[in-house]
Amino acid sequence: MTYKPTLLTVAIALAMAVPAQAQESQQNAKTLDNVIVTGTRVADRTVAESQSPIDIITPEVLEATGTTELATALSRAIPSLNFPRPAITDGTDAVRPAQLRGLSPDQTLVLVNGKRYHTTALVNLNGSQGRGSAPADLNSIPVAAIERVEVLRDGAAAQYGSDAIAGVINIVLKGSDSGGSVSLRGGKYSAGDGAQYQLSGDAGFKLGEIGGVHFAAQAGHQNQTDRAKPYQGVVEQRYGDPEVEQGAFSYNGELKPTDYLTFYSYGMASKRKILSNGYFRFAGDNRNRPEIYPDGFLPQIYNESEDQSWVGGLKTSTEGGLNIDLSANYGHNKLTFDVKNSLNNSLGVTSPTEFYAGALELSQYVLNADFNKQLDWGLAYPVTLAFGAEWRGEDYKESPGEVASYVNGGVPSANGALLPGAQVFAGFKPSDSGKYDRNSHSFYVDLEADLTDKFSAGLAGRYEKYSDFGDTSTGKLSLRYAFNDAVALRATASTGFRAPSLPQQFFQSIATNFIGGVPYEIGTFRTDNPAAIALGAEPLKAEKSTNYGLGLVLQPADGLYVTLDAYQIEIRDRVVLSENLTSVPVRNYLQANGFPGIGGGRYFTNAVDTTTRGVDLVSTYRWALAGSNLDLSAGYNRNKTEIDKVAANPPALAAIDPTAVRIGQAELSRIEEGSPKDKFYLGALWSPGDWTFSATTTRWGEFVVYNSPTTNPVQQTYAAQWTLDLAATYKLGNWSFTLGGDNVTDEYPDQSLAGMGTRTYLPYATNSPYGFNGAYLYGNIGFKW
Repeated sequence: MTYKPTLLTVAIALAMAVPAQAQESQQNAKTLDNVIVTGTRVADRTVAESQSPIDIITPEVLEATGTTELATALSRAIPSLNFPRPAITDGTDAVRPAQLRGLSPDQTLVLVNGKRYHTTALVNLNGSQGRGSAPADLNSIPVAAIERVEVLRDGAAAQYGSDAIAGVINIVLKGSDSGGSVSLRGGKYSAGDGAQYQLSGDAGFKLGEIGGVHFAAQAGHQNQTDRAKPYQGVVEQRYGDPEVEQGAFSYNGELKPTDYLTFYSYGMASKRKILSNGYFRFAGDNRNRPEIYPDGFLPQIYNESEDQSWVGGLKTSTEGGLNIDLSANYGHNKLTFDVKNSLNNSLGVTSPTEFYAGALELSQYVLNADFNKQLDWGLAYPVTLAFGAEWRGEDYKESPGEVASYVNGGVPSANGALLPGAQVFAGFKPSDSGKYDRNSHSFYVDLEADLTDKFSAGLAGRYEKYSDFGDTSTGKLSLRYAFNDAVALRATASTGFRAPSLPQQFFQSIATNFIGGVPYEIGTFRTDNPAAIALGAEPLKAEKSTNYGLGLVLQPADGLYVTLDAYQIEIRDRVVLSENLTSVPVRNYLQANGFPGIGGGRYFTNAVDTTTRGVDLVSTYRWALAGSNLDLSAGYNRNKTEIDKVAANPPALAAIDPTAVRIGQAELSRIEEGSPKDKFYLGALWSPGDWTFSATTTRWGEFVVYNSPTTNPVQQTYAAQWTLDLAATYKLGNWSFTLGGDNVTDEYPDQSLAGMGTRTYLPYATNSPYGFNGAYLYGNIGFKW
């Protein structure tokens, strides 16, 4: 890339000293005239004129439910977004992934103010939706800081680079230099648990005559929920949402010393402390030490997730009309693991009951140089040319836990077995730890124009090269034709890619398991681990996609807007996590070929090809009544993913065990049927006088879970379910008072036929798209100025 070091240095220094507004606030985000900044580089493109399907989610929509989580609020407003609430899934309880269009969570790109947001250090290893993914954590972004959310439901890798296969979620931060708000929200589930509260606020300030800054902050707490059934007459297990304590802060603003030069910056920091549960160890369990826990024990995982992000840059323009945007971008996530109320059985009665189990960290560094210019090609309207370059560096670090969290102390359990490591989550070993990095650079070019009053088109191309797996090129063609003011047709075709994440390449966790009374080291191996290579692991390569979209835009009457978009997404070489490979032939081979003590394990592999087809229907209508307005909205998504191909076992593995199953039925079912096949919502917002009443009913479609207990695996289809959310707000001057309820009819998903494997006292599947906590009642007091 070509930068002017003096300008960049000055820009970053001033942006750090004087925070600035990176995006211009839109006062009426509900209208179709709202200018979008996602999926286009034309300065005045609106929602109604977009060549790709895009949703605008306003603060009013985010605040229209009792939730304090961004991902949960988005799942209520976007038909194709799925955000289940897994439990007893280790770190995934703390950092829960969201899916767009039924695809992997890391196949959706997250931006903040149009800049790439960092992903999490956690890789989801257990049986939740998104198993094997390491996506961005939407809930690390404070809701109090958000002006609006733009969701591009289309492939956009040619425009933004890796990860944008399913689409793009762009969070636009508040940036006004005046006004503000403060609110206190609290609630509890009708079952009597899960009480939570949140205090939040934001305010804008002028910086002399040449700039402004907007600050936002929030802090809150939620208690655990528990939906486990009594077992043997008592309730020992806890099964539900974790306990969470969270706080976040952000700033966003700009400094404009001249008409042709703007410095901008934003920054965010958040911290969440999460206490989640493992499986209860009963008093007579071989893993227990009755001398320490006479009545058994419930081991718990205590995570601290810390996120920081910062962007600073400058915008300027030349006399020839070339607009320049230079920026630097930093993001960091650290996730620590502590184990509480537990023990290391192999240390006997002297075992500690609390352990530090290690940490995962991921850092991202990005430099961007973006340019655009209006070109006169003799057409009816100017052509927008955009081009630029990006450099991105990433670091990933895995740090070991304290010795007691993983050591084999040599003291056998009651049946003579050795059970080393902290129960529920054995600490990372020094042999697991390490620090890894990579970098990439890319170049893009983008042309977009209104060729006539009715016809617009866009063409984008991108070349990207990574230091670890090579290069790739992607492209996108977008078209839109307006037959008249009421009817338009749009279409897109694009190729995309997703680079395998550093956690997928380098996370490793090896624990001692006993098979037939013999201890073996089994776990998740890095793809370059010699034992993994012996079992057929190969260097990961990028996922490749081909996306097609066809949409109809209707505005048949004043206030009525309807879009219908069909799509097909073909993905080749999807990165998935294999099954545990621990058969007798595998163990015998490893023992005889230089891997003493290694009994098998799992690794990431590009083993699956899929095709996803679906349709999105979104409609809004404003009905003007006498003295009030009634805003109606409806959305529907139907989505189906099919497995096109499962790669044959690699020759190395086939030679060891011809019967080995590298990708099992549970994972294939999770990809094809684990998320709802469809979702429908209908919402109404009525504002008579000082009152506002809202109601939203949602139908969550059926989904399938393939449980794998020791015997008789069970594949169960969970029926579709309706939920109803209600709220009423009264405004008194600058004050507002809200009472509401989510899922007021207290609906629960079907109960599992098999429980969680053999644990029949865990009645609900964690794949449920609306959780399994029942009705939630809440209140909110707010003040705006």
